[in-house]
Amino acid sequence: MRWVFLVLALGLLAMAWLTVVGAWNTGVWKLAVVAGEYGHYLGLAGLVLFCAIGAQAVVIGGDGGKGYGWVMVMAAVATLGAMWLLFAPAVLGAMVGQRLPVKMAEGLGAKVPAGRVVDWGRMLMPWPGPEAVAMSTHVFVHAGTQEALRLDFYHPTKGTLSGGARPPCVIMVHGGGWESSDRGQLAEFNHWLAGQGYGVAAISYRLAPQYPWPAQREDTLAAISWIKAHAEQLGIDGGRLVLMGRSVGAQIASAVGYGVPDSAIRGVVGLYGVYDMEFVWSISRENDVLNSVRLMNQYLGGGPTVRNQQEYDSASAQGLVVTGRTPPTLLMHGTIDTLCWVKHSQRLAARLEEAKVPHVMVELPWAVHEFDYNLQGPGGQLTTYAVEQFLKVVCDPWRAD
Repeated sequence: MRWVFLVLALGLLAMAWLTVVGAWNTGVWKLAVVAGEYGHYLGLAGLVLFCAIGAQAVVIGGDGGKGYGWVMVMAAVATLGAMWLLFAPAVLGAMVGQRLPVKMAEGLGAKVPAGRVVDWGRMLMPWPGPEAVAMSTHVFVHAGTQEALRLDFYHPTKGTLSGGARPPCVIMVHGGGWESSDRGQLAEFNHWLAGQGYGVAAISYRLAPQYPWPAQREDTLAAISWIKAHAEQLGIDGGRLVLMGRSVGAQIASAVGYGVPDSAIRGVVGLYGVYDMEFVWSISRENDVLNSVRLMNQYLGGGPTVRNQQEYDSASAQGLVVTGRTPPTLLMHGTIDTLCWVKHSQRLAARLEEAKVPHVMVELPWAVHEFDYNLQGPGGQLTTYAVEQFLKVVCDPWRAD
């Protein structure tokens, strides 16, 4: 039995280490999401295991130990270490959340209400997910010279506001390495956002390698045009749009939001994205987690040359920043993200600071890719708070309340 305790303790410790070390493949990355965003549950399991180890140690002591005491000591120490690491994301999340209202107020130059951002009660209690809102699917590019493209529209729950004002719309651009996934990615967040009173349009776009850049920009612009033309039908304000993307979706959203001047685009939200494609190429390796060389070959035709320099430039939000024109931006990134290095967001934030563009960069020390997967976890709570407050600021004076 004591060996079982040791194996369980070491397994828990190995899982816990994923909150401080980067994932070396996609399988480990998925475990790291669990460790970071559900680790508080594993920490409670560790507490139960520690108590069981203590009880077993008493029994062993009563039997004279028989040389197995060191096994129990190792199991106890491993369990304590695992608990410390597994509870760390919740503690660090609370610390980031404590500073976040002031950080957002300073970065956006607007009042952001203070209050508790990360709630341990929400993390520990089995809270239900957000209530599902009405959703409709629409074709915004019809089959012809290219394949038909659709968007899922999540209808805002608050509808028309006082004075006849209609709510803004968040255009959600999915990730997937430019070659996979679809508009249904992490749909729970879209339901939550629509429940806050915003329209949400989760859009499709053509995928590489069949369709390299700038096909994705063209598709996003087509979606924007369609949303504007059908704003009244959708019950939204087509003049108040925010582009939001995850991973490579953040690259697409930011390149469109920065590169195509449009007063209707009030803000850009980028979660764990890439923003300077020449920098991406410079650090790409065939043996990294995603084989970035292959992805870049598919998306931009390899490294930058005279032939594809225009594509590199138009795909790189960092080079498209213009003082007084670039919309306010919210960036969020995990420090130990190995799928997209945190340096990408740090470099864009530095460029926005240099250009005096209102922006907020939120770094999550324990987090990896898709830290917003669990809306009740530390990463999910920080994301929902930051996005909600950002939208309130950039979409003013929409809010009648």
